[in-house]
Amino acid sequence: MKTLLCSLAIAVVFACSAAFAQEPVVGVTGAEADALFTDKNPTLNTNKQAAYHIMKDLLEDNHWDLAGQWLTQAYHQHNPNVVSGLDPVVKFFTGFRKPTPITEHIEKTHIVAVVAEGDKVIVVISREYKDPRDPSKTYTTSWFDMWRFVNGKADEHWDAATINPPAPPPAATTPNPPSGVNVTTH
Repeated sequence: MKTLLCSLAIAVVFACSAAFAQEPVVGVTGAEADALFTDKNPTLNTNKQAAYHIMKDLLEDNHWDLAGQWLTQAYHQHNPNVVSGLDPVVKFFTGFRKPTPITEHIEKTHIVAVVAEGDKVIVVISREYKDPRDPSKTYTTSWFDMWRFVNGKADEHWDAATINPPAPPPAATTPNPPSGVNVTTH
């Protein structure tokens, strides 16, 4: 009986922990986030600073007119939704994002970690999504961007993106019958 009760108690603990399994992914903004983009090594610092400006000036503030300062002309893109090359990347982002004032610090993106080694910098951020099991709730998860740098500019990019689904077709509309007309379907 003790074994059965103990097994039942363990099962209840596991069942309850599945409902509350995730610890939220928490990042920082402002000066605290900015500080993560520095390094004592001059080359790593240059690359981290370029990643900082990509995150802040390009991705957060949408100043793609500055992209040539931080991305090479070739800019090899491994995101399946974006074509490689500086011009196609700029065209992609300016197609749906409008510039906002350039901020002093990273303000919207919650930075979890910035790691630099060799010619690569990885930036991990917190992302919030609707819970597909309960759309009234949200959950957080990690997202990453990784760049390979050449002479202080990003030359190659990776992230966790998947192919975007096609836009749904426009809903078919049925003309409304004139008032007083009874329409039945069979």
